Amino acid sequence: MPAKVRKRPSGKERRVPFLLGKRLMLRPLRKEDASGPYLEWFNDSAVCAGNGHHFFPYTAQDALQYIQRAHSSQSELILAIAKRQGDQHIGNIALKRINTISRTAELAIVIGDKNSWGKGYSKEAARLLLDHAFFALNLNRVYCGTFESNQPMRRLARFLCMKEEGRRRQATFKQNRYLDIIEYGVLRREYSLRFGGPP
Repeated sequence: MPAKVRKRPSGKERRVPFLLGKRLMLRPLRKEDASGPYLEWFNDSAVCAGNGHHFFPYTAQDALQYIQRAHSSQSELILAIAKRQGDQHIGNIALKRINTISRTAELAIVIGDKNSWGKGYSKEAARLLLDHAFFALNLNRVYCGTFESNQPMRRLARFLCMKEEGRRRQATFKQNRYLDIIEYGVLRREYSLRFGGPP
């Protein structure tokens, strides 16, 4: 009996979103993302001012390895942030260190497309992912840590009802100075009081 040949998925099938918002969709990362603007983001000092990148060149191989990890990890949920209209890849968002016993996870996000800064995309993407974290994955706490200088991430944490829980003094070195890392966290009940229950 001849082996079955798997049909290559159509473009439409490859672009099926995982989570849908008004303007954005969160979808799995694809190999072709590594050859798009994604690669430029982590070689741009402005994009990386608030994260741990831009110490060494970020290559296409680095991007492909990260995408492969995103597809195989059982402790992380890593998604592309794309505009619903046109599927433009503008950033990434993730739940990292998912702990199925303590029901916790760490939020990480980057809006790499500088033309998309200041338009509320990080808020929409984070709401989509935290709704999923609390009401689909049944997590109880989501947290993040960010540089004291990263005002956009600190504003996002406060928007998500995260409380400042601590400060790691001079825990990172960036742009020729030592910076504190500020820790934030939100519980499911606190998030629900602000944004309501399951969508």
